Amino acid sequence: MMISWSVEYSILFAFLTSLLISALSIPTIIHIAKMKRLYDEPDQRKLHQNNIPTLGGIAILLGFVFSMSFWTNFAYCWHLQYVVTACIVIAVIGIKDDIVGLSPLKKFIGQLIAATIIVIWSELRIISWFNIFDVQELPLLLSIVFSIFTILIIINAFNFIDGIDGLAASLGIVSSTAYGIYFYFFDPNFQHAILAFCFTGSLLGFLFYNKTPAKIFMGDTGSMLIGLIMAMLAIEFINLNYYEGIRIIKSTSSPTLAMSIIFLPLFDLLRVVVIRLYQGRSPFKPDKNHLHHLLLNIGFSHMKATIILASFQILLITVAFLIHYKGNYWIGFSLLSITLLFTGLLYYMSKRVLAQKMLS
Repeated sequence: MMISWSVEYSILFAFLTSLLISALSIPTIIHIAKMKRLYDEPDQRKLHQNNIPTLGGIAILLGFVFSMSFWTNFAYCWHLQYVVTACIVIAVIGIKDDIVGLSPLKKFIGQLIAATIIVIWSELRIISWFNIFDVQELPLLLSIVFSIFTILIIINAFNFIDGIDGLAASLGIVSSTAYGIYFYFFDPNFQHAILAFCFTGSLLGFLFYNKTPAKIFMGDTGSMLIGLIMAMLAIEFINLNYYEGIRIIKSTSSPTLAMSIIFLPLFDLLRVVVIRLYQGRSPFKPDKNHLHHLLLNIGFSHMKATIILASFQILLITVAFLIHYKGNYWIGFSLLSITLLFTGLLYYMSKRVLAQKMLS
């Protein structure tokens, strides 16, 4: 006999299930990593001083996949089986990169396979641009190509921003919670709300061990998994407002609202890639030009820098939803302007602190 739970109980139990599985599995992962000497060793570029295990992404994956499989109804969302498949692909290349290292090309191929599974097999793709650049419904081929490109960008945005204790997990928690709240109110069968809160719980369980001083890192396994799930939720967010040419929710700002929830990682990715290309370096070669590096230069700790950036992401989401009626252009312009001002302030404060150090 099948027990019938209310939606609220399903969301709560999904959240708690993923949180407990993630949190309880991490001590075992840390123990195995120490036995097998699977560490992220410090060097002149990295910010930590000790050998830290890097397989925390496995715990995030375990908590999320188990809870999602248990609490969501695949009959309502048949494409979730392919989401699980894509997660496994990301996990395989992430674990290999965390243990032995992978070239950017091999990582990209793995990301491309995962994105293709999401778009082709699950038929989860961006259908409309909601009249951005006077484009409404996308032709099938353009929809497929653009959707795969979007997923790859979001995966790498979270992969790039994972640089200090708790940051990628905190931004993932903010974003998945925001998506979950939106789906709770607007998703007819609530399945994506359950899925989003599954991921929130899994990240929160990991964050307990990743806060300063970090006992474990999520590695590329975790950061790419966050990007993949956020990309999937973003596309679902957009499509919820446009299905077979019929708008379900009376809003024409779905694309920019969906991106506002993950705007900070996307902005930071674009900014550091432009800087690296301008300096004649590979866009995939790590450096210390991220927003969190500016905060560290000013003198903030890892925890304070993480709190500042997570709070700023909440601000961006709030602004976007408050002006949702203004349309895509106004939302995009407003978010970009606020973020540029924020970045300019960080640069000014960073240079001022550096000048004071040189004088003292």
